[in-house]
Amino acid sequence: MAEHHLPPEPADHHHHRGGRKGVHADDLKPGRRYTYYYGGGGGGGARALCFAVLVLLLAAGITWLVLYVVYRPSHPTLAVTSAAVLALYNSTTASGPTAVAASFQVALVLRNPSARSAARYDRLAAYAAYRGEALTAPAPLPPLAQDPGAAVEVAPVLGAGAAAAAVPVSPETAAALAADVAYGVLPLRVVVLGRVRFVSGPFHRGWHSMYARCDLLLGVREATGKNGAGGVPRQAPLLADPACNVDM
Repeated sequence: MAEHHLPPEPADHHHHRGGRKGVHADDLKPGRRYTYYYGGGGGGGARALCFAVLVLLLAAGITWLVLYVVYRPSHPTLAVTSAAVLALYNSTTASGPTAVAASFQVALVLRNPSARSAARYDRLAAYAAYRGEALTAPAPLPPLAQDPGAAVEVAPVLGAGAAAAAVPVSPETAAALAADVAYGVLPLRVVVLGRVRFVSGPFHRGWHSMYARCDLLLGVREATGKNGAGGVPRQAPLLADPACNVDM
């Protein structure tokens, strides 16, 4: 009878083709610790580089924020310290629309409250308004420059002086103006338009539009002459502290 021989078992059943060591199911026994190794050892360097970039960006952002807070400019402030009436009367003609001739001279104080920012003003113009309607045409003001914390005073003539040109207004505004002049108290608004630019340390900001207005009460009983006919320029007392606001 022929003998049957079984093939010999491999000396090490943990080995596979190519000499690689594998993992057998019998080896996965409780209580035994296993360690696996993977390729791609360059990931740590990439993570370190990303972390360094994030740190630099964070430091730059904090530095920029500190500089912005230190050099951040404040809005300019406006004040009216005195006013004079040069002309204020009804100039309506029989064939024309309702009109008023008015002219004022006001002393304006423009202040730059920023401690570290210089201010530059350009395209400035001022006019007087009553009940939402302009009484004078815009009067141009010269360009102004202010150091940090400085103030500058200008005294523009709003209107054309005693020979003020007639400005059309609504009949209701003309009637209300005549009543206030007869009473001796005139609520007036002085408006200043223009643009402002701030220069603060390393920051050079662009031009910003500026809209400033001051609401004041003028005592005009003596300032407008007899019967409100105008002509004689007289100081008009400020009956209350003017309320001024500056928008940018």
